[in-house]
Amino acid sequence: MTKQIRQLDRVVIRFAGDSGDGMQLTGDRFTSETAQLGNDISTLPNFPAEIRAPAGTLPGVSSFQVHFADYDILTPGDAPNVLVAMNPAALKANLADLPRGADIIVNTDEFTKRNLAKVGYQSSPLDDDSLAGYVVHPVALTSMTVGALAEQAVSKKDAERAKNMFALGLLSWMYSRPYESTLRFLERKFAKRPELVAANIAAFKAGWNFGETTDSFSVRYEVKPAKMLPGTYRNITGNAALSLGLVAAGVRSGLPVFLGAYPITPASDILHELSKHKRFGVVTMQAEDEIAAVGAALGASYGGSLGVTTTSGPGVALKSETISLAVALELPLVIVDVQRAGPSTGMPTKTEQADLNMALYGRHGEAPVAVIAPKSPSDCFHAAIEAARIALTYRTPVILLSDNYVANGSEPWLLPDVESLPDLRVEFATEPNGEDGTFLPYLRDPQTLARPWAIPGTPGLEHRIGGLEKADKTGDISYDPANHDFMVRTRAARIETIPVPDVEVEDPDGDARVLVLGWGSTYGPIGAACRGLRQRGLSVAQAHLRHLAPMPANLDEVLRSYDRVVIPEMNLGQLAHVIRARYLVDAIGYNQVRGLPFTAAELETMLEEVLKNV
Repeated sequence: MTKQIRQLDRVVIRFAGDSGDGMQLTGDRFTSETAQLGNDISTLPNFPAEIRAPAGTLPGVSSFQVHFADYDILTPGDAPNVLVAMNPAALKANLADLPRGADIIVNTDEFTKRNLAKVGYQSSPLDDDSLAGYVVHPVALTSMTVGALAEQAVSKKDAERAKNMFALGLLSWMYSRPYESTLRFLERKFAKRPELVAANIAAFKAGWNFGETTDSFSVRYEVKPAKMLPGTYRNITGNAALSLGLVAAGVRSGLPVFLGAYPITPASDILHELSKHKRFGVVTMQAEDEIAAVGAALGASYGGSLGVTTTSGPGVALKSETISLAVALELPLVIVDVQRAGPSTGMPTKTEQADLNMALYGRHGEAPVAVIAPKSPSDCFHAAIEAARIALTYRTPVILLSDNYVANGSEPWLLPDVESLPDLRVEFATEPNGEDGTFLPYLRDPQTLARPWAIPGTPGLEHRIGGLEKADKTGDISYDPANHDFMVRTRAARIETIPVPDVEVEDPDGDARVLVLGWGSTYGPIGAACRGLRQRGLSVAQAHLRHLAPMPANLDEVLRSYDRVVIPEMNLGQLAHVIRARYLVDAIGYNQVRGLPFTAAELETMLEEVLKNV
């Protein structure tokens, strides 16, 4: 039958079901199809901390949200236009996020009395008026998938597992997505089991054909490609981009990259990705614990490699003594902290920005380090290169503060020209530098205050290492008070005098009285909120910090140029406290610690109230 085709400029879809329903895979494949078409994309995966939470329960719901448009977008979207609910738990867990009029595609096969009772439904919402404000599409996903695979050489259990491919086929038809890449993906994924390749492809095509032939879906939608800078793009997650940034840093520095890591959510994917790149001189070691991981990374730096360790907040706490040792040794070390909700184990799969204080101050003694934070998934690539540049140039540990939202989210990434990336080559000490022919391991470069980097075993460059205070220039153990004072102040000055780019302010009208200052993953929601306010004729300025230690030299002037400074953070005001203490600016904190990113709508509402009271 002929179906109406309707043009849209943007759509937000959320796939939701049990952890075993394959929602992350389904969302990822839909995103890949969408990227191939050329839309701008932003995604938000959301899943339980448990490997397999109780089936059919609210804590076990896993979801994947994708926002795609024919223009540049900044967030995964505040509210879904379409919800695919694989069971009652998925419907109940996500219904409150849907605006009235949204489409809901429900797997009716799972709306049994038992499954309804698990989540507190007294009766099926499909049979009463509770969903009257939505456009509900009942689809027997499970039984239709099993029926479509009746002649395939798979068990009923394996056939039922393919229902996510049926759903993907249906949504791909609804939104006119290309699907050839998904078919190739299935051939690769199940290459060792041809029967599963055939079954999943058959399920996908059955979903596509169902959309084409059923009366339940009378409209098909199209979202045209976005206008983007020319070049080659790929869809990439923050963790993948960060990994490739570290690989690029190794190539541009000419140094082997050594990763010492202990698996921890949500940083483990960096270990998985880097382990694939041995041909670029990357060595990965899965250590027995966090302390061993950072110790090995620091040892690799001592030996002339770019030492890296990856973790989340609990791991940074365990690594803190060795990070302090790296401060004392004055060796390059990159510490990646993919933040998650705490304290302690907290909510491992939920996002937060609560490790800023720990990154800035969480070590014993005076042990300053450089701290930077990427603003988006693709920016993780460039942030990783910048972290390596600072670490190698200034012989210092650098903490790279990503977070769960950035790490697992994805967006289009314009592949850079490798030759345009910074030259990170370093010169190792090869000859004695003392006037008397001796080697002075703490004789500093007058520009960077960095000490020489001597590869162990270089003839004539033998020197002490260890955590005891070193004497200026000679590196001998020293308990002299004046020397200790000098070394502490010099290490602090080395960080504070690192030249970083000025903070840029987005103030199109040039007359804004309110500045919104952000860091890390708040960039997208803040930007979308400011865009919304400006479209309504309200003037507001936005600035974003990538470098948190040291901070940009022009930040003081920028802060004092506005009547109000508002700082939204996914913590209880850590950057706001720093800004108040350092710049004596009465910054207004807007804070949440729900394990979820801000929505643009809530920030827009909050900022509108601030603007009214200026």
